[in-house]
Amino acid sequence: MLVVETIGRIRREHFIKGKSIKEIARDLGVSRNTVRKVLRSGETRFEYEREVQPRPKLGRWTDELDKLLADNETKAARERLTLIRLFEELRGRGYDGGYDAVRRYARNWAKDRGHSAAAYVPLSFAPGEAYQFDWSHEIVLLGGVTVTVKVAHVRLCHSRMLFARAYPRETQEMVFDAHDRAFALFKGACGRGIYDNMKTAVETIFVGQERLYNRRFLQMCSHYLVDPVACTPASGWEKGQVENQVGLVRERFFTPRLRFKTLDELNAWLLDKCIAYAKAHRHPELTDQTIWQVFEAERSKLVPYAGRFDGFHAVPAAVSKTCLVRFDNNKYSVAASAVGRPVEIHAYADRIVIRQDGRVVGEHRRSFGRGMTIYDPWHYVPVLARKPGALRNGAPFKDWVLPAALERVRRKLAGADDGNRQMVDILAAVLSDGLTAVEAACAEALSHGVHSADVILNILARQRDPTPPATILTPAALTLHHAPLADCARYDNLRRTV
Repeated sequence: MLVVETIGRIRREHFIKGKSIKEIARDLGVSRNTVRKVLRSGETRFEYEREVQPRPKLGRWTDELDKLLADNETKAARERLTLIRLFEELRGRGYDGGYDAVRRYARNWAKDRGHSAAAYVPLSFAPGEAYQFDWSHEIVLLGGVTVTVKVAHVRLCHSRMLFARAYPRETQEMVFDAHDRAFALFKGACGRGIYDNMKTAVETIFVGQERLYNRRFLQMCSHYLVDPVACTPASGWEKGQVENQVGLVRERFFTPRLRFKTLDELNAWLLDKCIAYAKAHRHPELTDQTIWQVFEAERSKLVPYAGRFDGFHAVPAAVSKTCLVRFDNNKYSVAASAVGRPVEIHAYADRIVIRQDGRVVGEHRRSFGRGMTIYDPWHYVPVLARKPGALRNGAPFKDWVLPAALERVRRKLAGADDGNRQMVDILAAVLSDGLTAVEAACAEALSHGVHSADVILNILARQRDPTPPATILTPAALTLHHAPLADCARYDNLRRTV
């Protein structure tokens, strides 16, 4: 097939320079018939179209291929085989030709039946009308370890404002947390939320748009005044904006591979990147404004932010004799008073709250490792009253960081014969008087050069029930005797009362 440049040169050589057909053929290295055809036709381009495609090897297999194509057409979209799979099926039956012949035949077969490429209708959303939600999986380096994080994406359909946050899992409490953080950033929610049929939201898919939603998911939507809408299965284009956002965030934010010490640092960086992108890029439709400017105008149309939804995943659990409950392959401590009765674990995206009979008996930062035990040493202080020796070797008390004054008292008592018992008495006072008061009492005792439990508990008793001003114990007397002095004036007061 002659290229357009060669045709143009033939025409110029003949009509402008006056060269003969023989000269042009010799100079350009083409046949005289070709030169003659160009000059006589007056055309500026020639295209060759084969009227009949020879299929020397596929010829006798066309009936078999027709059946495969027809059967494949009747299957659901998710179950249809690709052309490569059809080609492999045909090869398995004895066809020894190439894939191109099968591909061309299948294309013509679809064209003859009126099949064409999928076409879509562009969508338009009013301010505050809808948002779209989706998940993606990205690979990052956290603390030097390669991990796969699950990134929640929220997109406002009108302004195209984006939000992305990484989580260790795709569980329901992560869905709740992502919505709350997104709506807190937007300072509101939309009237409608568009989702795929994720298991954390949809329990049963019926015909058409009917869905049986998860009860807790519906509670979240009710809290934020959102009407949830689920897409048709395998129809990602119904939430095409957030699908595009997944690709954009992956290309612009997660490439090259990100490196952070913790997940919190990664999420702080992601939030800054989302805002910076919105402020730097033009809106695809309102091209005279940035995404951020359109978003600022849309805020007034959003449903006002309703505050944080109490988005937890509740699981019943038993308490072991070592004051531990098991959740998600890890163990968490609870107050000693909870032993022997069941508790309910409320799992949030970032913490674990353990309740029993309506009161909190334990709260910890959530761990996503495996086989880990997370202690709160204060849960075991009542147990120490019976077993003070456990303070030395008890697992909950290893690496226990106490306030400065308490830690100094602990070190000073370590050499005493009954040091563990005295320290247990001081720690037990924290449960009734509070850590701040005990810390202050320890600091006061240390300032006078004493550290015994009797002195510290006496200071706490005076704070709870102060004596009359005339009989307040002086620090000098307290330092001298390491114990409270007798207050004889109390007897005179009692006599006068009688």
